[in-house]
Amino acid sequence: MVDTRFFINKGSLTVAKIAEICSAELQTSAMADEVINDINTMFDAKKGEVCFFYDRKKKAQGAEIKATACVTTADLAQFVADGVAILTTDDPKLAALKLNEAMYAEKRPSAGVAETAVIDPTAEIGEGCAIADYAVIGANVKIGKNTIVEPFAVVSEGCVIGDNCRLGAHCCIAYTIMGNNCYIYNGARIGQDGFGFQTINGVHKRIPQLGRVIMGNDIEVGSCSCIDRGALGDTIIGDGCRVDNLVQIAHNDKMGRGCVIVSQTGIAGSCTFGDYVVCGGQSGFADHLNVGSGAQVAAQSGVMRDIEPGTVVMGSPSVPFKDFMRQVSFLQRNSKK
Repeated sequence: MVDTRFFINKGSLTVAKIAEICSAELQTSAMADEVINDINTMFDAKKGEVCFFYDRKKKAQGAEIKATACVTTADLAQFVADGVAILTTDDPKLAALKLNEAMYAEKRPSAGVAETAVIDPTAEIGEGCAIADYAVIGANVKIGKNTIVEPFAVVSEGCVIGDNCRLGAHCCIAYTIMGNNCYIYNGARIGQDGFGFQTINGVHKRIPQLGRVIMGNDIEVGSCSCIDRGALGDTIIGDGCRVDNLVQIAHNDKMGRGCVIVSQTGIAGSCTFGDYVVCGGQSGFADHLNVGSGAQVAAQSGVMRDIEPGTVVMGSPSVPFKDFMRQVSFLQRNSKK
């Protein structure tokens, strides 16, 4: 059951309407007019609620479902308890996403500027924006329409933020040009100094970082992640990228469209990623690498060389997945001798 203290329930739906939203086929037409008030897990759902059943490993628990309706696959429908309205679809996870959006919405603050927010007179704030308490907006900042700036967020001088963005509490944005529909989560740091220095006579001399961060549209950056600005050129994050919590993206890195960077990944400077690269948690990258489109990097891999498009790598130093499994097999065999 979703806690309506935190989310807005848009209202009840009939089973027939849920089938339409989920692009699912209703197998029990006699229950088409049953009313669904909420979404819940297959283990906790009860009368008046709908659940989703897509894990074959849980088929034994299907007989225990007490929901009014269950969205599942045609293959798993046979395991659902009697008396439950069954809706079948090829992709229950996608159906769940559609129904979540149809039934619930996140609470949004009302448009307006809090009294304690500090906004420079030269900043331009778009229509419908919500600027929360103690937010700081610097000189010559431009913020588009319907953007939310949460408490204690800082947008430094000259930054451009697009329409329908959300800047989480305590995040800091500097030296950044950001597109539309971006969500920067609490505590993220974007556009800070890159880790650039030169050792002169035994002293680590800071190299001024004179670039920017250029972000496309529909990007999410997780809590406490850091994206450094470029040293001379720009750090670029492509449209649709998803950056998890606690990720480090260094100066002059360039991400293509739709990359997925999982938590605790560290990417050294001047790396170039193609489109839809996936990096598992705690993966690490040396500097100046090229990673081709569609490449996948397994968790805890250490990448020292370029990766060809579409390649799956694993290990430290990383190697193609099949080579890694051969190495593991070899070690297992020989460690028993």
